[in-house]
Amino acid sequence: MAALATVTGDGKPWVRYVFIAGSEDMTIRIATYASSRKTGQISINPEVHLTCGVSDPADMRSYLQIQGQAEFVTDAVERYGFWKDSLKNYFKGPDDPNYGIIVIRPYRIELCSPGVELPEVWSC
Repeated sequence: MAALATVTGDGKPWVRYVFIAGSEDMTIRIATYASSRKTGQISINPEVHLTCGVSDPADMRSYLQIQGQAEFVTDAVERYGFWKDSLKNYFKGPDDPNYGIIVIRPYRIELCSPGVELPEVWSC
C-alpha cells in the first residue's frame, strides 16, 4: 500500500491510498477505475509522488519517496498482465471498460531510514 499524490486541475496536491505493484525495471502499476479523479488529474499533469514502506508508525522502518511520470493505460497487454482475482471485487474482468492501469515510471527514489538525516537517492 502507498500514498499516491497527484495534482488537481487548480494546482493543488491530492493524496490517496492505493495498492501498488512494482516490476524489476522499477515501473509501478496501480489498478484503477477509468472514471476516477486520479486518472483525470494524471491526464492533465502526469507528475506524481508515492510514499510507501511503513504500515505501522509504532514500528518505524525505512520507507521510499518516489517521484515519477504517470500514464493511464487501457491496452489489453497491461490489463491482462496486471489482472489478479482480487480485482474481481471492483471490476467484472480484464475487459471491463472501467478497468485500467496507472503506469508510473520513477525518475527519483529516496530511501529514508530512521536515524539517518539524509536519504539515499537514486535518480535518472
